[in-house]
Amino acid sequence: MVKRLLKLQDNALVKRITIWRQIKDGLFIAIGVVMASIGLKGFLLPNGFFDGGAMGMSLLLEMLTPVNLSVLIILVNLPFILLGAKQVSVPFAIKSTLAIFGLALLVHYIEVPAITADKLLIAVFGGFFLGSGIGFAIRGGAVIDGTEVLAISVSRKSSLTVGDFITVFNVCLFIVAAIFVDLETAMYSMLTYFSASKTVDFIINGVEEYLGVMIMSQQAEDIKQMISFDLGRGVTVLKSDGGYGDKANLLPDRKVLFCVITRLEVTKMLLEIEKIDSKAFVIQYPIKDTKGGMIKKRPLH
Repeated sequence: MVKRLLKLQDNALVKRITIWRQIKDGLFIAIGVVMASIGLKGFLLPNGFFDGGAMGMSLLLEMLTPVNLSVLIILVNLPFILLGAKQVSVPFAIKSTLAIFGLALLVHYIEVPAITADKLLIAVFGGFFLGSGIGFAIRGGAVIDGTEVLAISVSRKSSLTVGDFITVFNVCLFIVAAIFVDLETAMYSMLTYFSASKTVDFIINGVEEYLGVMIMSQQAEDIKQMISFDLGRGVTVLKSDGGYGDKANLLPDRKVLFCVITRLEVTKMLLEIEKIDSKAFVIQYPIKDTKGGMIKKRPLH
């Protein structure tokens, strides 16, 4: 009887978490679609600018063909959605389909007055709104620009990384734009792309990027206490062997400390470590995201 009650409680908890996650995803995607449509209708479309990726391809085709942008957004992203269903998951593809159709509908039906005629402001703020839309959609588990899905697929079958492929893709896109449109528009559109990509990074990763820190020291126990009690952060102790040169076999059962902190906290941690052991060996490396544990929560997480 007790086990059955616990199972029912666990099922209720799982259901509640799942529903709340779906609500958050839906909210993020809705915000993303609205932000992207403002960037397109209020900045880029009235002034003939475009972006990188699948959205940039849609905007470029809209300039070179008589096909409506709403239709192009769906047609250009459709292969990426199908690829996403295979490479990522079917729920991801369903959410991406809804997001892209929602964006196409808003672009087709809403009217947003041109906010400015200054080309620099158009490039920067158009990229900001479009990048915000893409970033919020990704936070909701969907895409409104499917280039990264294709990049993941290509990276699995070649020596190119995801970043390499996206860079090559966009370079080719801007070269085509410079040839068939004009060089100035292509250059301003590159600025739009840089603004959008930085905004996407900000929305996904936040201001305070996480760092993984590994610490090797003879004073590992003291450093562990400092991290746990003074900084209030979780720390994991790993057992290891190590050494250098003639001392290679003289350091059995050495402790290696591992913790995750934000970039804004790393300076303080390094200072406190140096106070305890100025010869400690410290390794830092970026971490994209975390969940749980005793770390500072990110906004919008």
